[in-house]
Formats: sequence, structure tokens, C-alpha cells
Amino acid sequence: MDRINQICSHPRWTQSVEEIRRLEQDRIFCKHDTVHFLDVARIAWIENLETGLGIPKEEIYAAALLHDIGRRLQYTTGVPHEQASAVEAEGILKDCGFSREEQERIIAAILQHSDQKTRTAEGLPGLIYRADKASRPCLFCDVRLKCKWGEEKRNSTLTR
Repeated sequence: MDRINQICSHPRWTQSVEEIRRLEQDRIFCKHDTVHFLDVARIAWIENLETGLGIPKEEIYAAALLHDIGRRLQYTTGVPHEQASAVEAEGILKDCGFSREEQERIIAAILQHSDQKTRTAEGLPGLIYRADKASRPCLFCDVRLKCKWGEEKRNSTLTR
């Protein structure tokens, strides 16, 4: 997991994470922080193992750690976070030694992680989509009655 640790210490990643933390400090709903990123990674890894998809662990963790880093640009400029995250991820992945093919798969997952059409996909995009949604602890949330997510989207039971 050397390349994953390189992502976690990459200046652009750490700067983005810190900026998102600052921008979300008063947010009462789910935050886009390292806890969320790691929850997505671990849930995706569990599904990958349970279903035998065979997706490399570093690709799963890279996509999970990078899928929301564009939130800061969404908050400050209005650029959709999937697009901003993909742009940020490209340079970070290259700097951390991911091959062009790996970068393409990871960036595709980042770009598609909010697209409902990806929900049933078997590859990395579907895995990250499902893990991202499953990572939200709606069942235990103190502000669930104020949440903009409709009942059909909420995680009212544990699945993984």
C-alpha cells in the first residue's frame, strides 16, 4: 500500500482535505473527511472480496481517497465535485506512480461515483458508488430528520 500512503501524504491531497474540513466545519450532515474516505475504501474492499470482483486493493483505496477531494472547488467555485475530484486526482495519481491504465480506471470511478446508473455496475465505478452510499450511517444519525436525503436513499439497515 505504498502508493496509497503516498496519496495520503501528497501536498495537494492534504491541502484539499484540510480545506474541505474548514469549509465543512459548521456542516451538521455527513462530512467529506478522511473517516468518510476510509469508510468508502473499506466497504468497497469488503464487497470486492465478498463478490470476487478481483479489483486491486490499491485501485479501490485510491478511488475512495480521491473521490470527494474536489468538494472544496464545488463549495468555492460551483464546479461539480466529481469533475473537480477527477482533475485533482489525475496529477496525484501520476505523482504516486499509478500507471496510465490504473489512472483511467480510478478516474472513471471518481467521475461516476454519484451517477445512479452506476449503482449496479460490476467494476470499480459501481463498487465506489455503492460504498459511498453505504458509508453513510443514517440509522444512527442525530440529524436524520433534517437531512435532504429521502427515505429511499437513507441507510436504515446495515448491509456490510
